[in-house]
Amino acid sequence: MRHHVELPEILASKITKLEASLRSICEYDGGNVVLATSFSAEDMVLTDALVRWDLPIGLISLETKRLHPETQTMIARTQEHYGIKVDVYEPEPNAVDEYVTTYGLNGFYDSLEARRACCDFRKSQPLRRALIGRSAWITGQRREQSLTRRQLAEREIDATHNMIKYNPLVEWLWTDVLDYVELYRLPINPLYARGYVSIGCEPCTRALRPGEHPRAGRWWWESATTKECGLHQNLSPVDTE
Repeated sequence: MRHHVELPEILASKITKLEASLRSICEYDGGNVVLATSFSAEDMVLTDALVRWDLPIGLISLETKRLHPETQTMIARTQEHYGIKVDVYEPEPNAVDEYVTTYGLNGFYDSLEARRACCDFRKSQPLRRALIGRSAWITGQRREQSLTRRQLAEREIDATHNMIKYNPLVEWLWTDVLDYVELYRLPINPLYARGYVSIGCEPCTRALRPGEHPRAGRWWWESATTKECGLHQNLSPVDTE
């Protein structure tokens, strides 16, 4: 049984809106929607909400084979804590071999081309397989996260996968996420306690230094304007007029 919590007014309002958004997604897209979770704090908020309101939205995750051990353990922790199944998708073994032959195991440090190629076979290609037959997908992206997400819309047309992509936490602040995690005692990645905020693959993620932007720990050797993995391309806001 969940413990009773007193919600701050602003957070309570955002949770109410989140519930309405998720229920609307289920109604509009007919029960074949998935949450793409990396087990970030944001994704754990969404997972908790889906279970809390018993919504027919499945979970998929990308096991890139370069994740931190702490992130890998979140798969089992999440399934056990919520009594749900997460469908996990991995890169094709031949794609791994081809990349290593072309660029080297850690060639992503050498050029933007090599880094994007790594993200493509470890993330983008498995995501394409994961979304086959789906009607829509959901992410935990927020506008506050980075320069590349400041214009993020709550509903987007995903031309790559020919479906709608939803970002129901788009207006949430990091403090809102942390408040929700604390209030409902969510299981979260242990790396957060060690100074990580945006958590990706192990060789491409580091803990933040004092005063750094939340995305500074991702691909820290690159420009702030290139710090996306390619999962969120060919998107345009849905016209709500």
